[in-house]
Amino acid sequence: MAGGIALVQGASRGIGFHFCKLLVLSRPKVSVIGTCRNPEAALALQELREQYPKALTIMKMDVTSTSDIQNTAEKVKQDFGSLDLLINSSAMLHPSGKGETSLREVTAEGLSHAIATNTIGPLMMAKYFAPLLMRGSGAFGADCSNKEKTHSAVFVNMSAKVGSIGDNALGGWYSYRMSKAALNMTTKNLSIELGRGKNKVICVSLHPGTVDTDLSRPYHKNVPKEKLFTAEQSVNYLMHIIENLSIDKTGKFFSWNGTELPW
Repeated sequence: MAGGIALVQGASRGIGFHFCKLLVLSRPKVSVIGTCRNPEAALALQELREQYPKALTIMKMDVTSTSDIQNTAEKVKQDFGSLDLLINSSAMLHPSGKGETSLREVTAEGLSHAIATNTIGPLMMAKYFAPLLMRGSGAFGADCSNKEKTHSAVFVNMSAKVGSIGDNALGGWYSYRMSKAALNMTTKNLSIELGRGKNKVICVSLHPGTVDTDLSRPYHKNVPKEKLFTAEQSVNYLMHIIENLSIDKTGKFFSWNGTELPW
């Protein structure tokens, strides 16, 4: 598969970085835009750009800053003109680094920080980047090789299984669960609005599995070895889903193995 313009929000490490790496390595002529709060500290991302300077562009952007998002969208418009794929990857478990186990640990500050990063940021990304997505060529998805274009672009929110209300049997993790459940509603809403008209955008939420990242590391001891993925493994699974998306799958919530998750 060749070409396309993709933007990965939260590209400095973990899943976001490996999305950038896979896109650069697997798609000839791809243009990848990786955004993060502090590019100077994103050493792996900087090294990837040094290796593939024509394929990868790094832009400074804080997903909790609406002005940053708006300014970045304008820069992408000027430099690239459109987008075929946007992946919202940044996530926060809790400002403390650990999910709340009971009401005693819940704070308004913790909730606010998680929702700002996990929910409001991705929604603002949709607001300012939707015009670019609607100009996309349909380079990603199952119908990308068809002569008759069925969609313009793909919009991905990295969610989590713990954001499923129907799957919640353990409780706890109020900030993370609430923010991801709200993110799923965001995806559903966007799929309806951006599914109207001629230039449709496929919008999905994806669960990456339990991945060996800073976010999940405090809980690895409870995860069977075969169910703990490297970021590279998870991204390979997720990219397979993205490459096989069609417009009839918009507004859905998929696990890393392609199964649909309950809301």
